[in-house]
Amino acid sequence: MVFSSVLFLSVFLPCFLACFYLSPQFLKKWIIVFFSILFYAWGAPVFIFFLLGSSVLDFFISKNFEASNPYRKWALFASLFLNIGLLCYFKYVNFFVHNISTLGEYFSFNEIAFKEVLLPIGISFFTFQKISYAIDVFRGENKRLTSFLDYLLYIIMFPQLIAGPIVRYKDVHLQIKNFSSNNFDQKLQGLYRFIIGLSKKVFIANTFALIVSQINALGLENTSSAEAWLGALAYTFQIYFDFAGYSDMAIGLGLMIGFKFPENFNFPYLSKSISEFWKRWHITLGSWMRDYLYIPLGGNKVSTKRIYFNLVFVFFISGFWHGANWNFIVWGLFHGLFLVLERLFLSAALKKMPVIFQRFYTFFIVIIGWVFFSMDLETAFVFLKKMFAFSSFDLGLSISVKSWSLMLFGILFSFIGFNKKIELFLNELPFRIANLNTSQTLVIFPVFLFLLSMATIWIMNSGFNPFIYYRF
Repeated sequence: MVFSSVLFLSVFLPCFLACFYLSPQFLKKWIIVFFSILFYAWGAPVFIFFLLGSSVLDFFISKNFEASNPYRKWALFASLFLNIGLLCYFKYVNFFVHNISTLGEYFSFNEIAFKEVLLPIGISFFTFQKISYAIDVFRGENKRLTSFLDYLLYIIMFPQLIAGPIVRYKDVHLQIKNFSSNNFDQKLQGLYRFIIGLSKKVFIANTFALIVSQINALGLENTSSAEAWLGALAYTFQIYFDFAGYSDMAIGLGLMIGFKFPENFNFPYLSKSISEFWKRWHITLGSWMRDYLYIPLGGNKVSTKRIYFNLVFVFFISGFWHGANWNFIVWGLFHGLFLVLERLFLSAALKKMPVIFQRFYTFFIVIIGWVFFSMDLETAFVFLKKMFAFSSFDLGLSISVKSWSLMLFGILFSFIGFNKKIELFLNELPFRIANLNTSQTLVIFPVFLFLLSMATIWIMNSGFNPFIYYRF
């Protein structure tokens, strides 16, 4: 089940909100946890037991994190070993076995007999949340949750369970302890934010996704340079509006039930460097990697060579986190390489250039990176060869005026925040709308309900609604 499905919009969400809002305060946490279990079990019924079981173990291990406990370091090690071990097993064992088998074939060894391990949906996200909880409590930055219900609420809350944002313990620990859902303005903000995110996903991301699908269907041998560039650009905007849309929906759902989740995107394609890009793209992942990996490795307080190594290593891990395949590793290393180059000389050189050139450079590098991200390594290199062959500019695709219009709107929206004032205004827009007076609300509310209805009808009629986060 995903947020942009008819089942979620027409059955799950109305039922959840009705039960949540009509229930007394002492039952609301139970309602969230129950529906979160149902949400996860709907798509992965077997793995709900894995998620619940590992959460029980983690909760009891965390009881040993007190400063007075002589075994607290061993408890932290056990928690990290449990969570990282499970992540490695479910997500990466197939990758390692396949690569060992391939290497074995090269040296004429017998193939390894192995049954494929199924990947629990969302394991990357809830594993990072578990690690965040363990480290924050161990460090004494935030107090341990004494109620298992509260702990499970943090781990399994369905708005951010499958596709993020990555909600660190410090982001919500006070909200969990002092839980309240009585703020009407916050609920309204949440509804508007959810509809904005759904619109991004359904109207814009899916339109770009259809173009990507059509170009992939042509086959590499029949793809012209123009079609290859169009495919790369279409995927660049598809993944942005898809992921940003899901983040908006998650943040909106959180607000509707009394939780404020961190922002995850901030006009990333306006970035003037790869370094800035990672401050604007998947912000919660970047901050997680910085605080729990880069800084513990020494951050910027080590030798210059070690800083470069740390940057490359962090982005190697970031790439591998996105998926168990070589193309994700190359994608991560590709970004890590440019971060190092920017520290060496590129950043100084770029600052001497016009802003438009800085943004063009960053956007170009990001596009090339998405080619590696979106397909296997061998195909990616062939696709890049097609892009830069400039041998044919034929565009044989039939694209409707509606699709061109929606894509143009998406592109313009991606770059509309070029002015700081505009960027700030758009980021604050959902909150501004929620605080309108009564007469203004009577005008704007039907508009959002219309968008919600149109998005639902669009999903029902199109039958094309890809979900790209199953590997996470």
